[in-house]
Amino acid sequence: MNKYFLLLLLTACLFQVYGQSSTLTGTVTNQADSAIAGAEVCILPDGPVAVTDEAGRFSLVGLARGTVTVSVYAVGYRKHEEQVSLTRDITELNFRLTIDEQSLDQVDVTGRRINANTETLVKLENTIMPVTVIDRRTIELMGSRRLDEVMKEQTGVAIVNDIASGSRSVGVQMQGFGSEYVMVLIDGQPMVGRNGGNFDLSRISVSNIERVEITKGSAANIYGGDALGGTINVITRQVVSQPQALASVNYGSNETVDVSLDGEAPVLRQKGSVALNANYYHTGGFNTNQGTIVGTTAPPYDNYGAQGRFRYQFNEANRLSVSGRYGLRRSFMSKDFAGANYRTEDVLDEQDVNLSANFDHRFNQHWRSMTRYYFTRYHADMNVALSQGDSISQTTFGQLFNRLEQQVSYSIPEKLDVITGVGGSIEGIDQNILNDISEIKSLFAYSQANWNITSKLEFTVGLRYDHIVDYGWRLDPSAALQYQLLPTLRLKAAYGTAFKAPDMRKLYQVFYNPAYNNMVVGSYAMRDVINAMRESGQVSQYELEPVYDEIKGLALNAEMSKSYNVSLIWESPDRNIRAEGSVFHHDITNQINSVLIGRDVQGGLIYSYRNHAKAYFQGAELSLSYKPIPDLQVSGGYQYLVAKDRTVGDEIREGGKYYSPLFDPSTGFVNYTPSTSDYWGIENRSVHMFNARVFYTYQPLQLSANVRVNYRGRYPFSDLNNNGYMDRFDTFVRGHYLLNAGLEKRFPAQRMSLRLTSENMLDFVDQKVPSQPGRVYFVGLSYQLYRK
Repeated sequence: MNKYFLLLLLTACLFQVYGQSSTLTGTVTNQADSAIAGAEVCILPDGPVAVTDEAGRFSLVGLARGTVTVSVYAVGYRKHEEQVSLTRDITELNFRLTIDEQSLDQVDVTGRRINANTETLVKLENTIMPVTVIDRRTIELMGSRRLDEVMKEQTGVAIVNDIASGSRSVGVQMQGFGSEYVMVLIDGQPMVGRNGGNFDLSRISVSNIERVEITKGSAANIYGGDALGGTINVITRQVVSQPQALASVNYGSNETVDVSLDGEAPVLRQKGSVALNANYYHTGGFNTNQGTIVGTTAPPYDNYGAQGRFRYQFNEANRLSVSGRYGLRRSFMSKDFAGANYRTEDVLDEQDVNLSANFDHRFNQHWRSMTRYYFTRYHADMNVALSQGDSISQTTFGQLFNRLEQQVSYSIPEKLDVITGVGGSIEGIDQNILNDISEIKSLFAYSQANWNITSKLEFTVGLRYDHIVDYGWRLDPSAALQYQLLPTLRLKAAYGTAFKAPDMRKLYQVFYNPAYNNMVVGSYAMRDVINAMRESGQVSQYELEPVYDEIKGLALNAEMSKSYNVSLIWESPDRNIRAEGSVFHHDITNQINSVLIGRDVQGGLIYSYRNHAKAYFQGAELSLSYKPIPDLQVSGGYQYLVAKDRTVGDEIREGGKYYSPLFDPSTGFVNYTPSTSDYWGIENRSVHMFNARVFYTYQPLQLSANVRVNYRGRYPFSDLNNNGYMDRFDTFVRGHYLLNAGLEKRFPAQRMSLRLTSENMLDFVDQKVPSQPGRVYFVGLSYQLYRK
């Protein structure tokens, strides 16, 4: 049906009749003559719309000759309207916008102009590690519905399933760091709620976001140890300059339905603004293990989300912002294990509430302060039952997080930026299997200065103080240097250290995962849980691994890291070609990993956590973008990664506990002399990853098309020969391509857009990748309900 619908749509488009026409082209810049990307150029009242590229250029084709009214709008700038006389075949103009004083100044990140985050004084352009920005328009063209779908197509980013959480926890991995080291934020405030390890990115709808900012490498100087591997900052719309409302609906494979409604408007004589968003998402789930399991391996679920924000500017110096977000996901999964007369049914309800308030005060043109408070509550309720109706697990897990922060900044334009913050947080947990669990309290302070020493040289230095109850205090420095080698070539080098104490989940959470029939027990709860299982006859001494006796009663040590990054950024004089290459190295001491401590009498695996003395992630990234013509964008990226634990290599080299014969279970071959080259690395990490994308818009028909391909190389999944490390005889996930494509037709006069997308067109399916469905198709419709 999709093929016939697309054919009819294209036929209708091709039969549009154009009379004597004119073309309007030009650029949109600011008062400093810098290009503004993402500006909307529209012929009023309801004519065609063009969006400026990175060079600020636009083109409107097929316009009727005569006098027209042109509207130009960009986030953070005052709206501009001008009457233009179209008397020639091609008319070229330059529109210069002035900054809206009610919004923050624009910033320049990776060669693009974007609006700053008004919820924090931290400036994205001052981040010392590499930054990627994905704008709203790109997300629309990709047809993405949830945050994990956006992230999986980015260079150096992998979507993973935590071993303890199965298909319900769709997490992320960046430069080798797992999801527990990557902080997920909304408008600069951290989100909590990790069910067994990963923060589930599929919980977040992308229907109302302005952009996604990705920092790769340590961002701990500002955000603390939870950002040891980077940040994913979801930025919602920042500036509301006119009333508008948008409705969108997507429908596709696996009974997927995604419905969103967004509205925003200035209020109180333009001093305030209100923005509201509601989203409903449903999927029927899917099965990546057909033939072995009857039912679904990725559960059907309903997701409800709502978000609102109110901003009010008392005067030029004082502004208040209050926002709230509510999310609810309900899922049910039933599995029949073929030939085993074994069936499980589990129900999981997850709720999270996020509230934040910010008060922004400008003392003068140099000094500014922001007081920020954030509250979040996450609650998960899971019930698992066998086919006989016996409940084998009833678990509730709640996480409460309060954070208060005071930021102060000092700025001398084009010369110096200093940001300082102090604050504290209280994190609590409740779970029905535990009693008398205390809170984790922490205090922090940080400062970072960006100094433009000369027009070519910029220096950044930072220092962070953390004090966590039971883990003491620590100072972590960071520094970066940026130098303009040539007018088109920049060098950037950065160094940072970080400190991360174990979170409440690793200390106390007890979680059962029916997808893999295993249990994960927090370090502090491990001894009590195992003793209780022994008394009930669920486990005996014979089912426990030797490592249990080694780590029981031991406290987890805090993790410490050092991160290095060197980048070269080249951009052509016309800004149509951009290349960035970087090398990175991360050293982690006392890295916390999950470890098998035993099995229950039914064969279920029991995991807990232990420290690994030495781990490192190192590699290189390369990204390219090329715009041969204004409406065609070609881009791609590649990552090479080595992720290993030095302890394993040392033990093999020195004839220690890992110097044991290598056994191949499939052939019976035994290698009696293993070497360090036999050690593959840490599980779930690919050595090679790359992507390529082509986006094209044919302006006369307002038709956009894109093709995207993503490759993830072979990576180890489990220790098949049970020798304690990953080698070539273990279980791997094969290297695979994900091929996606999208088509969008805009109808400006009807304020409507129609999108068709196809994902995983090569139909890659693997039972070891439970979050990746087979080939899927979607159709989406967006309608501008109101726009002044």
